[in-house]
Amino acid sequence: MSDLIVIAYDDIHKAEEVRITLAKLQHEYLIDLEDSVVVVKDAEGKVKLHQSMNLTAAGALQGGMLGALLGLLMLNPLFGMALGGAAGALSGKMMDLGIDDKFIKELSEKLKPNSSALFVLVKKVTIDKVLPKLEGSGGHILQTSLEHLDEQKLQAALDQHSATAPAST
Repeated sequence: MSDLIVIAYDDIHKAEEVRITLAKLQHEYLIDLEDSVVVVKDAEGKVKLHQSMNLTAAGALQGGMLGALLGLLMLNPLFGMALGGAAGALSGKMMDLGIDDKFIKELSEKLKPNSSALFVLVKKVTIDKVLPKLEGSGGHILQTSLEHLDEQKLQAALDQHSATAPAST
């Protein structure tokens, strides 16, 4: 079962920076993300969602491959590919995997203008390797399905000052 974590930031770019960090950690097999969405609320209060997956493109690719296969069976692979790609794109656009967009929009209304939030669904995580990478990134947990102790550890890591920060003189 996946855990939902929503972290708000007072900067419009910080959520995307943290998502990039998590993507790098995913390539190192330290975290397994099911979905991630960055939400930005501009100065006028307009909310914009930045999905990590383009479901329309993924659906078109899958549909095109399946259509080409079926087209080969019917001796017309180009027609099958076109029809399959169109059907796949439509189904991908209509599908909503991962975090529910309605939930994201409702929770995003609580954000202050000129801020951002990171919504992630985490399947697995090597917590002792991931938390140090998030240290000092700031942010405040808006909502989570983590156990209370894990939530406290995450918030402490977000709040912690970077150990590599130079001392002021």
